[in-house]
Amino acid sequence: MNSLNGKIKLDFRSNEPIYLQISRQIEQLVASGELKLGDQLPTVRELATELRINFNTVSRAYRLLDESRLISTQRGRGTYIWEEPDEETMQNLRKKSLEELARTYLSQSIQLGYSQIEAKEMLQKLIDGGQTAIIVE
Repeated sequence: MNSLNGKIKLDFRSNEPIYLQISRQIEQLVASGELKLGDQLPTVRELATELRINFNTVSRAYRLLDESRLISTQRGRGTYIWEEPDEETMQNLRKKSLEELARTYLSQSIQLGYSQIEAKEMLQKLIDGGQTAIIVE
């Protein structure tokens, strides 16, 4: 079974509901290729225990992903990544991931007391200075 151990990080102070955080992060794992067609996800109860949250919250996230046809829960067999996203879906998932990164950067910059303009200028400075190398652990 493909465990999500450590791959889903919840922010209990965020305005984004927990079930949406879970759903979005699973979408991002699919978009990045970490989760692929046929990969099995933990059961609702297993993931709820792992994340230390109510199983109804995980159930709601899985239901959302099931409605979007990204996963399928088969009674007695488990929950799997159901569809290989087409190119348009992948682009949309990647775009959502980039938007989330930008929102997080902007939100954290503002929490540190910087203006939106200062945050934008720093990001532009990093881009202009060639600070775009990706560090992969």
